[in-house]
Amino acid sequence: MKLDQKAKTEFNKLQKRIRRHVGNAIADYKMIEDGDVVMACVSGGKDSFAMLDILIHLQKTAPVNFEVIAVNLDQKQPGFPEHILPDYLSAIDVPYYIIDKDTYSVVKAKVPVGRTTCGLCSRLRRGTLYSFAETIGATKIALGHHRDDMVETLFLNMFYGSRLKSMPPKLRSDDGRNVVIRPLAYCNEADLIRLAQHREFPIIPCNLCGSQENLQRQNIKGMLREWEKQHPGRIQNIFRSTQNISPSQLADANLFDFENLPIDREGERNEYEFDEAVVSSSNITTGVQIIDAALVG
Repeated sequence: MKLDQKAKTEFNKLQKRIRRHVGNAIADYKMIEDGDVVMACVSGGKDSFAMLDILIHLQKTAPVNFEVIAVNLDQKQPGFPEHILPDYLSAIDVPYYIIDKDTYSVVKAKVPVGRTTCGLCSRLRRGTLYSFAETIGATKIALGHHRDDMVETLFLNMFYGSRLKSMPPKLRSDDGRNVVIRPLAYCNEADLIRLAQHREFPIIPCNLCGSQENLQRQNIKGMLREWEKQHPGRIQNIFRSTQNISPSQLADANLFDFENLPIDREGERNEYEFDEAVVSSSNITTGVQIIDAALVG
C-alpha cells in the first residue's frame, strides 16, 4: 500500500505501539526465553498474521535468540482456500507446516444437529496443536488472541458459564507438556485491524459456523463496543482488573479461607473512620442511628 508522508508517520506510530505492547507482554510474563522454539499458530485471520509479523520482527531485535515456526491447522472446512497460507508463508521465507486433519467431519458426525460444536472442535484443535508442538520440538505455542478477546471471554464465562475465568497471557497445559503464550495480550483489536489493512495481509474470511458460542461472543462484543463509546478506556480497565485480583473480596471459598476468620484484638487497632473516640454525648444517638442504617443496608 502506497502511503503519503502523514499516513507513513501514523503507520510507524501504530507499528511501534503494537510492538511495544507485545514486548511488554512478553517481558511481564516471561513468554519467550533464550533458545525457545515458538510455534506460531496461523489461522489466516488478521490477529494471527499480525502476531507472526511481530514475532519475526522481534527475532531481529530481541535480546534473546529464538526460532519461529508457523503452523496452520487445515480442519478441512468446506471452501477453505488451501493455497493462500502456503503462498504467503513461502513469500516471507518463514519455516512453516500445514497440518491436514479433518476435524470438521468428526465434529459434524459426533455433534447432533442444533447442538453447539465449540467444545469438541476446540478440544480436537487443541489436542492436535499440542501433539504437533512436541513433534517439532516447539517449546512455546503462540496464539493470536488479543486484549479484547480476553475481555470478551471473561464476560462469556460470567454470563453463560457462571465462572470468573478468561484467557491468561501464558498457560501451561494440564499435563504440563506444553506452554501456550498470547503475545498480543496487551494489544487492542482496533490497532490490529489497522495494521492488517496497512500490511495487506491475505486475510482468509472467517465463515462463522453459527454456533451458540459464536453468537454469544458477537453479543458480548457489541456490548463492549457500546461501553467503549460511552466510556473510552473501559475495556482497558476491565482487562487491568484481571491483573489486580483480591480473592478476599470475592466469594470463592477455594481461593480464600472464609470459614476460619478469627477475631484478633491483641495488636494495635487502626483508627476507624467512625470511631467511638469522636462520638460526643451530644451526637451519640445520631451515631447509633447511622450505624444501624449501615447494618440494615
